[in-house]
Amino acid sequence: MAYEYEYPRPALTVDCIIFGLDKDELKVMLIQRDLEPFEGRWALPGGFVRVDEELEAAALRELSEETGITEVFLEQLYTFGDLQRDPRERVVSVVYYALVNLEGHKIRASSDARNAAWFPITDMPPLAFDHDKIFDTALKRLKGKIRYQPIGFELLPEKFTLSQLQNVYELILEKRLDKRNFRRKILKMHILKELDEIQQDVAHRAARLYSFNEKKYRQMMNKGFSFEI
Repeated sequence: MAYEYEYPRPALTVDCIIFGLDKDELKVMLIQRDLEPFEGRWALPGGFVRVDEELEAAALRELSEETGITEVFLEQLYTFGDLQRDPRERVVSVVYYALVNLEGHKIRASSDARNAAWFPITDMPPLAFDHDKIFDTALKRLKGKIRYQPIGFELLPEKFTLSQLQNVYELILEKRLDKRNFRRKILKMHILKELDEIQQDVAHRAARLYSFNEKKYRQMMNKGFSFEI
């Protein structure tokens, strides 16, 4: 015997907020809606979850369909369910966020998106639905989490300088950090691998390159290591 619920059910969507580093700017990926409601307005990539689809799979599919971005690690941020957040019907959205380096992620608009583009977090257009609220929540989470987990490395290329790493933290935390103290603290953690390479084709004095030693970090975490900037 088949069982069915007797009560009306809200629709379920997923939305994705993707932060990317573009030289000296932290940006967010947005799509321009090609459908009502909010036709022509900018919004976060996302859409409705299919009945036979896992939440994260739906988020990855929508991100690929609307922006062309694939192969990113998504982490669940929060669930938004205000009664009036969507003028069509009652819609609950599970939001995911990710950090990427712009060099490795080319974008293209498709599906129901008219356009797709990166916007600096300091110059965001008004967003559709409650996506302004989602953006504020995600940025607050990022500011807190980057101090206690090494997620900032996701914004950098595989090989980076200490100045580039410090720049990531200053952009997200929106404050200047003492260069000597920052380098002393990050090097003392022993989670960076110093490479036998320096920057190429730069106008200034070439700096040493490093990479994040994720394996060493996980080993240290298992022994009780605490990451803190």
